[in-house]
Amino acid sequence: MVIDIIDLDDPQFGDLSSLQMSMVREAQAKKDEILSQAEEERGKRFRALLTNNTARSSMLRDLYAQIDAEAERQVEVVREDLLYQLAYEEHFSGGNEAGPYRYPENPNYNLAYPQRFLVVRDYYMHVTTNPEARLEAFGMDTLARSYLGEYYQTLYDLLRSYC
Repeated sequence: MVIDIIDLDDPQFGDLSSLQMSMVREAQAKKDEILSQAEEERGKRFRALLTNNTARSSMLRDLYAQIDAEAERQVEVVREDLLYQLAYEEHFSGGNEAGPYRYPENPNYNLAYPQRFLVVRDYYMHVTTNPEARLEAFGMDTLARSYLGEYYQTLYDLLRSYC
């Protein structure tokens, strides 16, 4: 996937956490979908004008400009939302009165469940390289059951697949 929703060079991308990278990838997927829909709409409008023998008129250029402007507006909304999410996550990733956020010592309950999934997955992937020990440790983690909610079983199945 080519990531061009925001301008970051390789070192800056390397500094992003897995949570931030997932936000960037999700925003990039939204942008790609918007551009794909715009291209589809352009083709549909061209074919409609072509059937009426007006495809060479200035109407086509105006329609394309309108479609492109709307797509760019939607992409800008996604970009601004991504930048806000990255700033918000960076601001709240610091911690609270109990100290810095770190699973399992001080989990961040401000995160959405998919983001919590990534945090817990990263934690267990770095705890040990032994897949059986990792699965056993995760299975005994009572905090993960409440912290992940319905994502607990998904992570359990993922860790089990490594065994």
